[in-house]
Amino acid sequence: MIFKPRRRKGRTAVAGLAALATLAAGCAASDTAEQPSEADSTLIVYTGQAGDWQINFNPFSPSTIEGPGTIFEPLFYFNMARNADPVPRLGTEFSWNDDGTVLTVKLRDNATFTDGTKFTAKDVVFTLDMVKKNKTINSTGYAGTAKAVDDTTVEITFATPSFSQGPQVLGRLWMVPQHLWSKIADPANDVIAEPVGTGPFALQDFKGQAFTLTSNPTYWDGEPAVKKIRYVSLSGNQAGADALAAGTIDWQTGPVPDIKNFEKNHPGYKAISVPLFQIALFTCSNTALGCSGPQTDPAVRKAIYHAINRAQLNSLAFEGTAGPISPGMALPDRDEQYLSPNLESEIAPNEADTATATALLEGAGYAKGGDGVYAKDGKPLAFSVLIPSGWTDYITAVDTMSQQLQAVGITLTSSQVSWNEWSAARGNGKFQMLIDSLYQGPAADPYYLYSYFYSTGSTAKVGESANPNFARVSDPAIDGALRELEKLSLTDVEARKPHFTAIQDRVQELMPYIPVLTNGTTSEYHDAKFTGWPTLDDLYAFPAVWQRPDHSQIYKSLKPAGQP
Repeated sequence: MIFKPRRRKGRTAVAGLAALATLAAGCAASDTAEQPSEADSTLIVYTGQAGDWQINFNPFSPSTIEGPGTIFEPLFYFNMARNADPVPRLGTEFSWNDDGTVLTVKLRDNATFTDGTKFTAKDVVFTLDMVKKNKTINSTGYAGTAKAVDDTTVEITFATPSFSQGPQVLGRLWMVPQHLWSKIADPANDVIAEPVGTGPFALQDFKGQAFTLTSNPTYWDGEPAVKKIRYVSLSGNQAGADALAAGTIDWQTGPVPDIKNFEKNHPGYKAISVPLFQIALFTCSNTALGCSGPQTDPAVRKAIYHAINRAQLNSLAFEGTAGPISPGMALPDRDEQYLSPNLESEIAPNEADTATATALLEGAGYAKGGDGVYAKDGKPLAFSVLIPSGWTDYITAVDTMSQQLQAVGITLTSSQVSWNEWSAARGNGKFQMLIDSLYQGPAADPYYLYSYFYSTGSTAKVGESANPNFARVSDPAIDGALRELEKLSLTDVEARKPHFTAIQDRVQELMPYIPVLTNGTTSEYHDAKFTGWPTLDDLYAFPAVWQRPDHSQIYKSLKPAGQP
């Protein structure tokens, strides 16, 4: 089986806005020698970062602030927004043997790291070996054995058929330079303050309020037309919306008021919304791995699931842009052929079912106290939900759910913290609940979400860094079904169905990530300043500024307006 991919041709608001204006002015003032065309080719982006950046360009870290795709490249780019051929990056073609145990990858011979060192197969083998040896950074569950056949050929052997590992290895592992990383004692925790990669961009400068990537003049695919990317920190979503209104940022992914009339209200800008990621209440769920609190009880998690009024929540928090979500956490439309027939319903109820929620709690031994809150063994059902400060849509969502859950005797309190605190807690498991989204894998297939967020191999004990199974799920039935799926081709639908059914049945029963809604991910971008953005008719990449490496495909495709 030989595959030769086709290349695609070519969150206080006022204070935050003032800070951005200062940053933009400071950037211009410090670059007085720039030609106007170079200034026009500086892309200012806002990822939702509230509070100062903490330097971390380690592409394997769950707390990385940037790097995957822009500085460090994968072998291929896989589009999770649509079914499409992989796009070559550091690889040019790949092939499997007939039984899916050997993956052979051909590499390009014209790529160099930004320190001038040539990229070869030895760097790929080193990267894969490093990931395999370090569980914390092995978020894809890679278990192959790689060898360099020659400078431009790598052969990866698996102990069992591993077709499903292809998109993971090829599209979700970031190639690093052996000559530098071999000297790093702890690759899982080193912040890589001076990153060196093969990518289209390199780090120019870093400050807590903003950092800048600059185009790589020796990039194998030619220097990008976007010469600089300025990542700014604001105070949250409202500050992002204000910055868009003032024209001081060029791209953000997040909510804005009156989204239906956004383009009319923001001349020169456009918006795009793509439903893909599932919003959930993440719980530290597994007592065997050190989690503690009432949220470790599946009955409590399922009661919360049934007590949510999703129609009201969508209206108040997401302006009606969110979509339905399945209790089995497959996408209802994209993954329809794999939905388990044993689900209570294919999609979560739109209205609250307080009777079912109450029955679940009382059946599990909870009794309502005089304050109206259920408790067991003297422990009330009262939870703190971590949210990054400034994430206004999620803050509204949690506040709305808090009011809804009062009807079933559960107290939910939002706890706003910095993104850095939230990310650290998410990784080390020191939380009761937090709100976040589950992301998809490199291919348009539910296997990857389950392997990321529900596999024992991608989690850790509380206090250790999990990536990305933050709920600490460890279930033999799920692990076994994932192992069977790894052996099957992604095109063998009938053979895969029973394994997806087994996974979804356990996901529904355990519910470590409490399904909320499927996020209609909305981005706003400066179409009058840059051309080449993805559209619904041409989703060549998933258009979210924080989604890596998709954002790098977009950066590579953009051109300042007026350039041919």
